Amino acid sequence: MIRGEGRIVAALGAVFLTLGGIHAALRGLLFDETAVTYYGVLAILIGAASFVVMLTPLPSDEP
Repeated sequence: MIRGEGRIVAALGAVFLTLGGIHAALRGLLFDETAVTYYGVLAILIGAASFVVMLTPLPSDEP
């Protein structure tokens, strides 16, 4: 069990960043806004990578 509450909160923020990126990417595709699409995809990549890093157990996370 991961005991780092701060990391869990940061992972939650990363999930919301990813959801916002999905929203931005879809909006950019629908309204033909290239820059918004690129920033949305960038937000998706950063959010997903941050989520994985934040919830990866560290050696100090012993039960």
